[in-house]
Amino acid sequence: DQGAGHIRKVTPAGVVTTLAGDGTAGYQDGTGTAAKFKNPSGLTLDLDGNIIVADRLNNRIRKITPAGVVTTVAGSDTSGLQEGDALTAKFADPYGVVVDAGGNILVAELTNARIRQITPAGQVSTLAGSSAGFADGLSNTAKFNQPTDLAVGSDGKIYVAEVTNHRIRMIRKI
Repeated sequence: DQGAGHIRKVTPAGVVTTLAGDGTAGYQDGTGTAAKFKNPSGLTLDLDGNIIVADRLNNRIRKITPAGVVTTVAGSDTSGLQEGDALTAKFADPYGVVVDAGGNILVAELTNARIRQITPAGQVSTLAGSSAGFADGLSNTAKFNQPTDLAVGSDGKIYVAEVTNHRIRMIRKI
């Protein structure tokens, strides 16, 4: 529930409950409604059944356990572009997230126009993208324009949806 800052759960019977978030925009790790989000945009499941959330306007990647415990996986308190340790790394409008077969969290960043990777060891790096625009090429020369979502195929290829370029792009890890 992006505008309300909730992460909702819908049962097969159609019952809707709040898994996490108290409905006010902000940042707070915690359990259930003790947590706060600011424009959560993308969701995916990791290999352990946790929900990974792109908390867009907090510039962070968050994790929610099945019990509703919310913690920060990566990102710091300001928008930017910084790689390295996950909790000091900076993101700018992380929008879409997916987890690959190796447990890496891949992040589509709207403003930085990059696809970033968070390893299971807690390191953040740019997987692809250099600046806003359109260019195919190697990871450091490719250009994206407002990538918003990601998917990983069974063959390991990463598919990227871009708003401004009106395209679906593919990344092959070499």
